[in-house]
Amino acid sequence: MPKHLQKDLEDLHRSLLRLAGYVEDAVVRATSALRSRDPDAAQEVVDGDHEIDELENQIQNNCLKILALHQPVAVDLRRISAVLMITTDLERIGDLAVGIAERVAVLARPPHVPIPDQFEAMTERTLRMLHSSLDAFVNGDPITAAKVIRADDEVDRDNQELIAALVARMKNSPELVEPSLSLFSAVRHLERIADHATNIAEDVIYLVNGEIVRHKPDALEG
Repeated sequence: MPKHLQKDLEDLHRSLLRLAGYVEDAVVRATSALRSRDPDAAQEVVDGDHEIDELENQIQNNCLKILALHQPVAVDLRRISAVLMITTDLERIGDLAVGIAERVAVLARPPHVPIPDQFEAMTERTLRMLHSSLDAFVNGDPITAAKVIRADDEVDRDNQELIAALVARMKNSPELVEPSLSLFSAVRHLERIADHATNIAEDVIYLVNGEIVRHKPDALEG
């Protein structure tokens, strides 16, 4: 590999890791602010989103420059393609973290809707998926990536059960409709974060094995 290409790819890798750190931190802080009903902490997540957006733009531009200048092939081309896809998923996760943070303003004021224990469990599962998908990328680990993809079914079950419980609560307690809707939205945002973590894991498998497994559940068997 030419030295200039190697340096540009290493710089790209470091930038993506920095973006991943920002995004993971945003999700952790947003979900923590929701559980503690802390609007000030939630606002910090909203205010920090511009850093994620700016870094996404920088990484996307650098990918295009590398493609134009070096015309990479084979695994180097796959790496840049994976970085482009992962960057997009990370930015969208950042947006979803902001969406969760924005729900805190309603949940912080009375009447207080109880936050189900299952929401805590769903949050922890989603955060594990996100962290593991990023670890899989750093380590070039398709086995961990496949585990992330399989774990998405558990988050989907959490989502369905929590939504059903919230709908029932709104029917039985009309005074809790507004905060319940905010919690409903946060649950859906968590489910979407898990979906994007799954996308990242699928991109890792593509990067390492050159195999596209998206929409191909049978490819993970064995």
